[in-house]
Amino acid sequence: MRIIPAIDIIDGKCVRLSQGDYAQKTVYNENPLEVAKQFEAAGLKHLHLVDLDGAKAKKVVNWKVLEGITSNTNLKVDFGGGLRTTEDVKTVFEAGAIQITAGSIAVNDRETVLQWISEFGSEKIILGADAKNGRIATHGWLDDSGLDAIDFISNYQQEGIEYVVCTDIAKDGMLQGPSIDLYTRILTRTPQLKLIASGGVSSLQDLRELKEINCEAAIVGKAFYEGRILIDDFRSLILD
Repeated sequence: MRIIPAIDIIDGKCVRLSQGDYAQKTVYNENPLEVAKQFEAAGLKHLHLVDLDGAKAKKVVNWKVLEGITSNTNLKVDFGGGLRTTEDVKTVFEAGAIQITAGSIAVNDRETVLQWISEFGSEKIILGADAKNGRIATHGWLDDSGLDAIDFISNYQQEGIEYVVCTDIAKDGMLQGPSIDLYTRILTRTPQLKLIASGGVSSLQDLRELKEINCEAAIVGKAFYEGRILIDDFRSLILD
């Protein structure tokens, strides 16, 4: 199972939210590149970069942060937040991302996302499935779409989606463990899916449990920033 550290960006700074609430923001570092270099030094290969300003503004805002990271590290970066047009996607790929996450637009403009899958390849597009009370939430988790999360994922898998990053918003930033039950139900319905678990990871044991249910990857955010999982822990996981 891949371990993917997360950097969320507001005003060019590395932050974390609790349960997707922009009012519950903690700034951890004013220099995201510095944080990315720490991850790379620990032997990590991937990075989940989220433009929270972009998610709220409905357009990509912090692509320069992405460019700075991809120009100065060898991390394989997936980028999400604010992607609405094919030009947005091209800008992000040109800035060095290897994958993009289609979140809100996958709910509101299905045809555009299917076009991206066709144009860029299914391996380049990650479906963002952010769930609140079992339903998909959009626009930085501010809006409830009313769509059942598992149906939403299954329908996109039938259209060729291979990768899905799923966040249980109730778990995100709370350090109370990931949503094992939700992920188990998703993988029971769509066993060939490459599921990336996000939200709630608080310990190495949480990561082991996600591996046991066959998640393809797990995103670690606040647990690192709050010192629950240390850089040396990442090194030991890679060695294991």
